[in-house]
Amino acid sequence: MKVILNGFLLMIFSSINAQNVTFNGCHPLFDNQDYAFTLENTDSSGRNIYKTSPVDGNQPCGGLGTCEFRIIWSAGNARWEFVADSGNGDFVNPYIIYYNMAASTPNPPNLTLGTWVENGADTGSNCGGNLNSGNAILTGGVQSTILGITDFAINNGIVLYPNPTSNLLSVATNSSIENLSVWNILGQEILSSDHTTDLDVSGLKSGAYIIRVRTPDGLKVANFIKK
Repeated sequence: MKVILNGFLLMIFSSINAQNVTFNGCHPLFDNQDYAFTLENTDSSGRNIYKTSPVDGNQPCGGLGTCEFRIIWSAGNARWEFVADSGNGDFVNPYIIYYNMAASTPNPPNLTLGTWVENGADTGSNCGGNLNSGNAILTGGVQSTILGITDFAINNGIVLYPNPTSNLLSVATNSSIENLSVWNILGQEILSSDHTTDLDVSGLKSGAYIIRVRTPDGLKVANFIKK
């Protein structure tokens, strides 16, 4: 049973925390090559931030003169943004190349979820229009569904709130709760409490976790993010 559970945990975490994104597109401005993004951080909303390693100078880049990119959720604009640095690597005043209004969590949308709209104000409309499977590649740590962490829990008969959370995690389900337990990516139980709907997770490190909810109807599993 433990082997099966560990495999299940790792499967969920691998889908949630994919570490790499590959992009190839906007060839009039950027070289026709694959740009590799790695997971840089997670923002306060629980969404992942991806960034390329600076390659400007190693790989010539026309158009905007940069090959340093980020994919980040803009809370102010309520959208995902694909941005290019102005050339010095600090991303203080980046160019917004594309944006996507699909509020996916925790990873950015792929080419089929919502629309990655070309931001002509910054690109001069030189990218050839919105991203699609015919003019771009966007694979890896991206997702094709709007379902986020909380939605995943609801679909399994559980509601977790707030999610992400800093301190207290509350659990609601349609049957009584016999036990709540929190597991890490290694399949290790790190918190457990009987006959409660709330867990104090303030002592956990920031990151993603699995919660197991044992009820008279059986075991339910969901995931949450500790900020």
